[in-house]
Amino acid sequence: MTVIPDRETLLDAYALPDRGTPRVRMNFIMSLDGAVTVDGTSGGLGDASDRAAMQAIRTLADVIVVGAGTIRVEGYGGVRVSETDASWRESRGWPAQPRLAIVSNRLELDPGHPVFAEAVTRPIVVTHAGAPERERTALADVADVLVSGETAVDVDAMLDRLAREGLRQVLCEGGPSLFGALLEAGLVDELCLSLSPTLVGGDAGRIVRGASEAARRMRLVHAMPTGDLVLLRYARAS
Repeated sequence: MTVIPDRETLLDAYALPDRGTPRVRMNFIMSLDGAVTVDGTSGGLGDASDRAAMQAIRTLADVIVVGAGTIRVEGYGGVRVSETDASWRESRGWPAQPRLAIVSNRLELDPGHPVFAEAVTRPIVVTHAGAPERERTALADVADVLVSGETAVDVDAMLDRLAREGLRQVLCEGGPSLFGALLEAGLVDELCLSLSPTLVGGDAGRIVRGASEAARRMRLVHAMPTGDLVLLRYARAS
């Protein structure tokens, strides 16, 4: 039986000790055999406890960073936290809603996509100087376009720019290539991983793609069973 932790328990479990220090937190779900998707999306791996944890983690973020491919595949609409969580944020002097930043090298994004049309705060699109000018102009009507890098998105420069805008607590929800770029650059501080009680098989990918092979040590912050699914939080080992 799934046991959903209450909202306060989750906010405490994922609380951040120092909001002034820039931090990159990854949030993913994975099957027992390492699959990041089933039938092409991650939704079939999760349950109500995983969704509740995601909402708590989003509530604690300044900005949610997502790759354009994940926006398309996972069917993102307007990203928002609940009214209760928005009020909780405002009581601490934060904006009611976290920002959303979409990372795209090719700008294959429809300005009419629900992620823009249903947005409660103006999204950010992160791209590079060589991205198609026509697409950049079209997206500038619905988002703030941030240019980071010359021929590909420079994730280090992207994080510096977001921090200068006051967006220091970064939550990245994928996909695997963006995770790989951040990992390769040594920028991942935390991994919040929901371990789904599922065996998938097939050719589903891993949560990281494109990073070089290396043993990057993490330390366990918590392991929270919620029935058969386990909510894991790891931090970079010092």
